[in-house]
Amino acid sequence: MHNQAPIQRRKSTRIYVGNVPIGDGAPIAVQSMTNTRTTDVEATVNQIKALERVGADIVRVSVPTMDAAEAFQTHQTAG
Repeated sequence: MHNQAPIQRRKSTRIYVGNVPIGDGAPIAVQSMTNTRTTDVEATVNQIKALERVGADIVRVSVPTMDAAEAFQTHQTAG
Protein backbone atom coordinates (compact mmCIF):
# COMPACT_ATOMS: atom_id res chain seq x y z
CA MET A 1 0.00 0.00 0.00
CA HIS A 2 1.16 3.47 -0.77
CA ASN A 3 1.20 6.03 1.97
CA GLN A 4 -1.04 8.75 0.61
CA ALA A 5 -2.26 11.96 2.17
CA PRO A 6 -5.99 12.07 2.86
CA ILE A 7 -8.15 13.54 0.13
CA GLN A 8 -8.73 17.23 0.68
CA ARG A 9 -12.43 18.05 0.70
CA ARG A 10 -13.30 21.35 -0.92
CA LYS A 11 -15.45 23.93 0.83
CA SER A 12 -19.11 23.60 -0.09
CA THR A 13 -22.50 24.74 1.10
CA ARG A 14 -24.51 22.31 3.23
CA ILE A 15 -27.88 21.29 1.85
CA TYR A 16 -30.37 18.71 3.02
CA VAL A 17 -32.10 15.96 1.10
CA GLY A 18 -34.94 15.28 3.50
CA ASN A 19 -33.07 15.14 6.80
CA VAL A 20 -29.76 13.96 5.27
CA PRO A 21 -27.05 16.65 5.25
CA ILE A 22 -24.80 16.89 2.18
CA GLY A 23 -21.73 19.11 1.87
CA ASP A 24 -19.89 21.42 4.30
CA GLY A 25 -18.07 18.57 6.05
CA ALA A 26 -21.13 16.35 6.56
CA PRO A 27 -20.45 12.60 6.53
CA ILE A 28 -20.64 11.10 3.04
CA ALA A 29 -24.22 9.95 2.41
CA VAL A 30 -24.73 6.49 0.94
CA GLN A 31 -27.22 6.58 -1.90
CA SER A 32 -28.65 4.14 -4.38
CA MET A 33 -31.38 4.00 -6.99
CA THR A 34 -34.11 1.46 -7.52
CA ASN A 35 -34.02 -0.62 -10.69
CA THR A 36 -37.64 -1.79 -10.60
CA ARG A 37 -40.47 -0.48 -12.75
CA THR A 38 -41.92 2.39 -10.74
CA THR A 39 -45.39 1.21 -11.72
CA ASP A 40 -44.70 -2.04 -9.81
CA VAL A 41 -45.43 -0.49 -6.43
CA GLU A 42 -44.83 -3.62 -4.34
CA ALA A 43 -41.44 -4.40 -5.92
CA THR A 44 -40.29 -0.79 -5.70
CA VAL A 45 -41.32 -0.37 -2.06
CA ASN A 46 -39.65 -3.70 -1.18
CA GLN A 47 -36.44 -2.56 -2.87
CA ILE A 48 -36.52 0.79 -1.06
CA LYS A 49 -36.94 -0.99 2.29
CA ALA A 50 -34.11 -3.43 1.45
CA LEU A 51 -31.77 -0.55 0.58
CA GLU A 52 -32.72 1.20 3.82
CA ARG A 53 -31.93 -1.98 5.80
CA VAL A 54 -28.40 -2.15 4.35
CA GLY A 55 -27.66 1.47 5.17
CA ALA A 56 -28.72 3.66 2.24
CA ASP A 57 -29.28 7.23 3.41
CA ILE A 58 -30.91 8.30 0.14
CA VAL A 59 -32.85 6.14 -2.34
CA ARG A 60 -33.65 7.60 -5.75
CA VAL A 61 -36.61 6.43 -7.84
CA SER A 62 -37.08 7.25 -11.52
CA VAL A 63 -40.45 8.61 -12.61
CA PRO A 64 -40.22 8.58 -16.43
CA THR A 65 -43.92 8.49 -17.38
CA MET A 66 -47.29 9.73 -16.18
CA ASP A 67 -48.18 6.15 -15.17
CA ALA A 68 -45.01 6.07 -13.07
CA ALA A 69 -45.92 9.45 -11.56
CA GLU A 70 -49.32 8.10 -10.54
CA ALA A 71 -47.69 4.98 -9.06
CA PHE A 72 -45.15 7.20 -7.28
CA GLN A 73 -48.05 8.86 -5.44
CA THR A 74 -48.97 5.37 -4.22
CA HIS A 75 -45.33 4.85 -3.06
CA GLN A 76 -45.48 7.99 -0.97
CA THR A 77 -48.60 6.84 0.85
CA ALA A 78 -47.51 3.18 1.10
CA GLY A 79 -43.93 3.83 2.25
